[in-house]
Amino acid sequence: MKFKTKLFGVLLLSIITLSNCGSKSPDKNPASVEEAEKQLAKDAKKSGREAKKAKKEAYKRYWNAQSKEARKSVERNARNQKKRTRKMKRRN
Repeated sequence: MKFKTKLFGVLLLSIITLSNCGSKSPDKNPASVEEAEKQLAKDAKKSGREAKKAKKEAYKRYWNAQSKEARKSVERNARNQKKRTRKMKRRN
């Protein structure tokens, strides 16, 4: 019984280690400077999109937590402020 248990353990570990060897892809190192710059630009664009999406979600979550009156009040104040700035521009 001990021999079967040890054999089973060895087989199980060997299967796990062999399956992990092929699953990891090698890092793609760019061959030229242009490729490296493209890759960096692509990564920056991707992180920028993720940041923008997170900011949008946070804004949405914040305003959904506010009362309806508070949201309407802020909207009214923003409209009134726009009107005031237009009037000030006309005076000048």
